[in-house]
Amino acid sequence: MDEAMIGSLIASTLRVSTPLILCALAGLLSERSGVIDIGLEGKMLFAAFAAGAAGVAFGSTAIALLIAMGVTVLLSWLHGFACVSHRGDQVVSGVAINIIAVGMTAVLGIAWFAQGGQTPPVSNEVRMQALMPGLVEAVQGIPVLGQVIGQGLLSHNALVYVALLLVPAVWWLMFRTRFGLRLRAVGENAHMVDAAGVSVSRMRYAALTLNGLLCGLAGSYLVLAQNAAFVPNMTAGRGFMALAALIFGKWHPVKAFWACLLFGFLDAVAIRLQGVPLPIIGLVPV
Repeated sequence: MDEAMIGSLIASTLRVSTPLILCALAGLLSERSGVIDIGLEGKMLFAAFAAGAAGVAFGSTAIALLIAMGVTVLLSWLHGFACVSHRGDQVVSGVAINIIAVGMTAVLGIAWFAQGGQTPPVSNEVRMQALMPGLVEAVQGIPVLGQVIGQGLLSHNALVYVALLLVPAVWWLMFRTRFGLRLRAVGENAHMVDAAGVSVSRMRYAALTLNGLLCGLAGSYLVLAQNAAFVPNMTAGRGFMALAALIFGKWHPVKAFWACLLFGFLDAVAIRLQGVPLPIIGLVPV
């Protein structure tokens, strides 16, 4: 395997892992506060549709991101209204968000754009471009590691680096701040926190607000960075993959990050192996 292929594989791994990382961190914040969030998939889908529709309507990346995050924050508050304020079943509420997302994004897409549920492609000005293209070209000339560093690590848009920076930021928030201590205490023993005079509902709504912001970034990435338009069901189970990575990482931001990278790497390898004849496997009768 040459350095160009290694660089390409690293780049693909980071691109595929980015929405998983953002979504896993979102789920971590809510679940550490004691609110199970099965609706990560639906929030990502809503965010992707909102970003695609807003990008076409306003022609602005910033507005598309803000609207997408606003939509997912509202969905998180709706989940909190059902589960925190009225003590409803958290799993049922999350599944309801997923079901509503699949239907509503398709219906709104057909009603607004008449393209079978899709949105028109956003312009190149709205799509997120590589953050450091000049540096990539300069680094690629370095022998041996030029392609690996340039193409693999420096060729990404801003959201990829935001996702990577959010991992230590969320770790610091959870384990080095008073807010994080209270948030973890709410998730582990809400009655004790309430007896100490801290509002359990307020802490959980704060966690759900952060959850919505991160889900908005994750869904927006699919339209503004990976694809050029929204397509029905384009999340393709990424919300559930992020939830699996969160469980695999034992609800710890750093461990969940490595789990997301593992899933992204396996997905990138699967894409690379499409059409490549494999020994023995291709000889098995089906």
